[in-house]
This record gives sequence, structure tokens and C-alpha cells, in this order.
Amino acid sequence: MSNSRIIELIDRLYETNYIDNSELLFLLDNLTKDEEKYLIEKANEIRISRYGNKVFMRGLIEFTNYCKRSCAYCGIRAMNSKADRYRLTEEEILSTCDQGYKLGYRTFVLQGGEDDYFTDDKIVEIVKNIKNKYPDCAITLSIGEKSYESYKRYFDAGAERYLLRHETASKELYEKLHKNMSFENRISCLWNLKHIGYQVGAGFMVGLPGQTNEDLVKDIMFIKELQPHMVGIGPFIPHKDTPLGREKGGTLEKTVIMLAIIRLFLPDVLLPATTALGTIDPVGRERGLKAGGNVVMPNLSPVTVRKKYSLYDGKICTGDEAAECRMCIEGRINRAGYAVDMGRGDNITWRNKGF
Repeated sequence: MSNSRIIELIDRLYETNYIDNSELLFLLDNLTKDEEKYLIEKANEIRISRYGNKVFMRGLIEFTNYCKRSCAYCGIRAMNSKADRYRLTEEEILSTCDQGYKLGYRTFVLQGGEDDYFTDDKIVEIVKNIKNKYPDCAITLSIGEKSYESYKRYFDAGAERYLLRHETASKELYEKLHKNMSFENRISCLWNLKHIGYQVGAGFMVGLPGQTNEDLVKDIMFIKELQPHMVGIGPFIPHKDTPLGREKGGTLEKTVIMLAIIRLFLPDVLLPATTALGTIDPVGRERGLKAGGNVVMPNLSPVTVRKKYSLYDGKICTGDEAAECRMCIEGRINRAGYAVDMGRGDNITWRNKGF
């Protein structure tokens, strides 16, 4: 049976893109299946009104699984001696971009652990070489916490986008999961990226051990304040070789609810339906799209290294060639009722400002 207050809150969120902390907590604490369906329908309406039925494809290149951090949930953490480490050479990265360009990709996402081997000079050279060869392509970096000066150098070299998930907006929970890391620095990095002029991606995990609905409210309110151009969220999935390896994972249902809420709070946001969603449920990515998602990131990385970039257990698509990934995900998108867009797929707010 529907709660009239929940429906009123969803309608107000749909119309104004805002409800306050206590109202959002009430919604999360009391949402029924019928109301969840209504929430998802309203999120999809907003997404259609802003982006139509387009789903933007990004080519993901996981170029190093070395990392100096030891985040408690992550399979490539520095303290995991069982990780099979690798680094792609610059030639391998450029060759992967060549292949991706031929497959139609116009955004390349260079993602890796915080690997000091890849100095600022190396990153700048890689970005410049990709941009020189493919000036019509967008370059996204996702390589962790750096100084303002480093971010500025990458931006000046041609990287227009940067993904840095804040992971959780709860300082207490963040510091439990990230030993010897500063919550304040993480948040400062995101504001620095915005100040420089990047299209910025933040994001968080759903279902972390110890996470409460109050914590998720903090995540949404932080995102509303930051106004990122993209928000990447996914369920927590344990990795056997980490301190959280025996913990219970997050659920598809809760993650989909959070996707829908993000779409309603930030109507213009780019919102991926992540590989993690597809890992915990065979139609997880499709359900993410129907809850307001409009981005997917098929893997372009060489098959020889796919399994080695193991952030969590059970990751899908580790054995597929890039062309197979491209065709498979396009078929899924079409069957879900959406259309693939292989263009740059910029955030409409950023685009309309004339950047």
C-alpha cells in the first residue's frame, strides 16, 4: 500500500529537484515496492526529457593495477600481495585507443590505481598524444588524488573530464575504509577539479559494511552541493583478498533506488549503469538504465590484462574482445528500449555554457 507522504515527496523531488535531509531519510526508510516503481518511472521521465533515449558509450582503458593506497574494499590495494600487477606501455594505450576509435568510440576513459610510475610528465604525454591523433575525442582520467597543479597540467594537455569517486560522504565511514587517507583532501580534490574546469565525476558505493541510510543522505546532499557533471555509483561487492572479503555485498534494488534519486536531484547529470550492476544481476545494467542511467563503459583493455584489474570478485566481461563488448552492450541497450550514442556525450549543462 502506498504512503501518500512518500508519493508527495517523490512528486516534489520531480518538480523541484530537491527535498531536505529529513525528508530524504524518511523516503529511504519507508519506500515500498510500489513507491519504488513510481520513483523509477519519474527518474526515467526526467532523463528522457533531458537526454532523450540516448545512452552514451565510453571506452574504458584500465592501464595500470598498481596502487599505493590500501582501501579496505579494493582488490588492487597495495597490501594485496596476491594481485597480479601490470602496466600498459604508452604504445599499448595508444594502440587500444586506435582499436576503440575504429569501433566508434569518441570518449576514452583512462583508469588506474594511484601508480607513481605514471608521473605527471608521462600522463601529460599520453593525453597529448591521444588528443593530437584524435582531436574529436574526449579524454577522461580516473587516477585518484593529485595536487591542484597536477590536475591543471592534465587539463591543459587536453583531458576534459576527471572521475574521482568520493566513495562515501561520511567522514567516519570514509576513514574506517581508507587508512592513512584524508577525507578532507578527497573532497578538496573534487572542488579543485571543478575550479579548473573539468567535467567532474563523483560517486559512492551502496551497501558498504556499516553504511546507513543517514550516510546515503549525506552522499546525496554532498552531490547536490558539488553539482558534478557525472555520478558513478555501484553496489559494494566484496573481494576475497581484502579485509572486507567476507562481508555482505550491496543489493541491486538499493543501488537502483539511489540512481533514481540522483537523477531527480540532478536532472542533467551523466549517470552510468555500471559493470558492477551487471555483475550482481544479469539484467542489472538494464535496470540501471531504466532508473535514469544514460552512460555505459564497455572495456577496451587488452584481454590479457582484464582479469588482473580486479577491484571486486566476479567482474563480468573479462574475457571478451573489445568488439564483442561493444556489440553485446549495444544489443542490451537496444533491447531495454534505448539507443546507443557513440559521440562525445558531454553533460548538457557543461555543453550549454560553451566550454
